Amino acid sequence: MKKIVIGLIVVVVIAVVVVFAFGTGDGSKDMGPKATLVEKGEIVEKAMAIGTIEPYREIFVKSKISGIVSKLYVEVGDKVNKGDLLMEISPQATPLEYTEAKRNVDMAQIDYDNAKTAFERAKELKEKNLISEQEYDDKKVASDQSKMRLNLARERLELLDKGSIKSGNITVESTIKAPTTGSVLSRNVNEGDPVVPLTSYQEGTALITLADMNDLIFRGTVDEIDVGKLREGMPVKLKIGALPKDTVQGTLYKISPKARKENSATVFDVEVRFAEGDIGKLRAGYSATAEITIKEARDILVIPERYIDFRNDSTFVMVQDSLGVKEERFVETGLSDGITIEIKNGLAEGDQLAERTVASTE
Repeated sequence: MKKIVIGLIVVVVIAVVVVFAFGTGDGSKDMGPKATLVEKGEIVEKAMAIGTIEPYREIFVKSKISGIVSKLYVEVGDKVNKGDLLMEISPQATPLEYTEAKRNVDMAQIDYDNAKTAFERAKELKEKNLISEQEYDDKKVASDQSKMRLNLARERLELLDKGSIKSGNITVESTIKAPTTGSVLSRNVNEGDPVVPLTSYQEGTALITLADMNDLIFRGTVDEIDVGKLREGMPVKLKIGALPKDTVQGTLYKISPKARKENSATVFDVEVRFAEGDIGKLRAGYSATAEITIKEARDILVIPERYIDFRNDSTFVMVQDSLGVKEERFVETGLSDGITIEIKNGLAEGDQLAERTVASTE
């Protein structure tokens, strides 16, 4: 009796194993690919721009005199107001420059003394009616011009000697002051560094860079494929590399009218302005990606675009009913983001889509 029971148990176990190994495996093959339901959703068509956060306007502070930086008053990151002292420059004229300036003063003094003497003589002769009015005027003009040349030579020597001059309402001095209110983005000189002045024939040394950090902007590039779809005023969502959890809202502000080449690609420059509340978290130089919303549709029927069969300018999908019977159906499509596509006509919410099977070649 015990042997019979054991035998029955063994038979049952073997039967279960066979059913599990063969019956279940075959059934999974017969079920086929899982169907996808037609659902409502949203699609947003976007254009991508890659760039950085920058100040809208940067100011490069330069000097009008040459010399050596003698003292600094600001560091990178400091906030300054218009007129605040930034640095002092000590004039460092070469021996030749100083000698020439002094010689020019001496020569101008001699010319002025001679012209003044000639004018005084002409004045006496004029009072005696011994010279004409024209001769008197010529001597006076020559005296005035020589005096102006003397003053100019003295100002040049004073500038080399003291580092500052005042001529009329214009003051040129060795102290460099902030031309506007802003933050110090960079300081390109240290104490002891030489300074090349800004003149009509040279750019001069950029001593300090100032910018208003409350007026930041995104500058980036967009591919030529997308630029034709853009227009100023489109909403933009920016993702900042240094702030992965935050997004910044903005508006497309400017689109360059001319393309340029960048790494063998044709791109257009774009600018994005931010909402005021988002600027506080930003810093100049942050890398960012801008998602420019071109079109959007919400509460629409959507399906994965892989289910669409494009043939002869028409679109078809494979639909199956609850019994698994498949039927090809023509559909009218709308907006697409490359992954999901809008269905305007031909399907209803809850319809089941079937993957298309590839015919075997065996």
